[in-house]
Amino acid sequence: MHQGSPIQIAEMAADGGVDFALATEGLEHFADLVMMPCYDWNRCIVVPRGHPLGDLDELTLAAVAEFPIVTYVFGFTGRSKLDDSFSRLGLVLKVVFTATDADAIKVYVRLGVLARMAYDERVDSDLVALDASHLFEPSTTMIGCRRGTFLRGYMYDFIEEFAPHLTRERVDLAFATPHGSDRDELFQDLALPLR
Repeated sequence: MHQGSPIQIAEMAADGGVDFALATEGLEHFADLVMMPCYDWNRCIVVPRGHPLGDLDELTLAAVAEFPIVTYVFGFTGRSKLDDSFSRLGLVLKVVFTATDADAIKVYVRLGVLARMAYDERVDSDLVALDASHLFEPSTTMIGCRRGTFLRGYMYDFIEEFAPHLTRERVDLAFATPHGSDRDELFQDLALPLR
């Protein structure tokens, strides 16, 4: 397993350095990757206990924009959708720190906008996760594999274990679909799990 930016991961998969790329952003820039949707996810706002945002009856983007934000580096974990949500309303994010993963965000400042699945009530008991799914469009995590790859049994098994709706038949169909075809059409009947 290799960690990197979505672009680095996609490049590794496109060059054949790794079997798969798992990412939320950046895979669409690589025509030589077959991309398949794994799951949808959304964000939460994580604040220390007692933070003013935790006392609001309704969380709004305007209220969030009043505070300094610690979030993901642009290009990581759906960050572009986060920025788009604020800019559509003419709001400016006060980003004071960026990191590539949720653990760094929680460790460095203990305040951030992060993927909902990164918050663990047992480990992060000093923090409160505020549901922000009504503020942002969901993001989709994708798995990409180099077009023309001979998929071995363990590769099909990995894909289906990671995303059970991606059966061998569906994966074969994705690989048989010519580049440039509408991915949404290929997977339109799927109801992706939300994490």
